[in-house]
Order: sequence, then structure tokens, then C-alpha cells
Amino acid sequence: MSAAVREPQHEIEPLFHTRWSARAFTGEAIADATLYTLFEAARWAPSGGNGQPWRFVYIKRDHVDWPLFLGFLNERNRIWASRAAALVLLVSRQERETPEGPKPARSHSFDAGAAWSNFAHQAHLLGWGTRAMGGFDLARTRTALQIPEVYALEVFIAVGRVGDVEMLPEDLRALEKPNGRLPLDAIVSEGRFAFT
Repeated sequence: MSAAVREPQHEIEPLFHTRWSARAFTGEAIADATLYTLFEAARWAPSGGNGQPWRFVYIKRDHVDWPLFLGFLNERNRIWASRAAALVLLVSRQERETPEGPKPARSHSFDAGAAWSNFAHQAHLLGWGTRAMGGFDLARTRTALQIPEVYALEVFIAVGRVGDVEMLPEDLRALEKPNGRLPLDAIVSEGRFAFT
């Protein structure tokens, strides 16, 4: 896809406006070394108090448990995610350890989002597509993967080589393109809150 539909208002590295969330994947396998490069990029994300609350649980499409992970997704996401190379669950620890004992980690989701951003941008640099999904069965995922309640289930991430839009059902084809962003004056104000 061309980045021409995504013109930044100020000069930035192309990485930030050329990356987009694809659905059409080729089904090509991803090497462990490549996948772990994405995790390595995520590992270096900033976090409050250097708490690094993010954790990743992944499955590759050739693993015996691929159908289990695919089954956690809602039906619409399963349609296209079935051709991904890997599915990655991102969770975040809602507590941090202190000398006084565990305390709430107020920024756990924010910090996990920073890790996701690093992951997605590293994938893009290596020629892989990613898409984060909130449409999955949280209770079933937590139970099946034995995830303690102290962890918030954030998103599933599909990773794959971006393929031809024709691989998608017709109702998803029109959505398979980079989308725009709000202008800066809609998201930035100086000195006071100026938004509706």
C-alpha cells in the first residue's frame, strides 16, 4: 500500500506513517529469529519505574495449539487471522513490587501499549504486517492459558506477510488500506483542555 494517503503535517520518519494494520496475510511462516527480533524491540519500550509489566504468549501457525489460539478470537477476526504466521497475546501485570509489598501499577496498560508500538514498528521495518485485536474471549483465554488475575489481557496481535486484498472476504476488502489520522489541532492544545 502506498503511504500517499497518509501525509504527515510535520516532517517525521516514514516508519510512523507508512506502518498500518493489515488483515490480508499470505500464510507464510515466520522464523523464530524474526519473531524474537520483534519481542526484543518490545523489550526496550519505556515503562513507569522501569516496571516492564508486559508479557507475551505466542503461537505459530504450524504449532499443534494453533486452532486453540485461533478459537479465542471472535468469528470476524478468525476469518482473516487464520492466515497469519503467528498470534501473540499481550498481557500486562497490574501490580508492581515495592519494598512495602505489591502496589497497583497505574500505567500497566499504557506501558504495554509502548511495547506493542515497538513490536509493530520493528515488524514493519522487517517487512511484516501486524494487527492488534481486542475482539477475543477474555474469560476463555485466561482460563485456557492459566493466566493469573493479576494480569490484564490487553490484545491479540496477528503477525504475517501482507498479502493481496483478494484473499479477504468481499466485505473486508474495502477496509484493507491505510487509514487517516485526526489533524494535530484535534488532539493537541496548549495550556488548557480544549476538546469536546
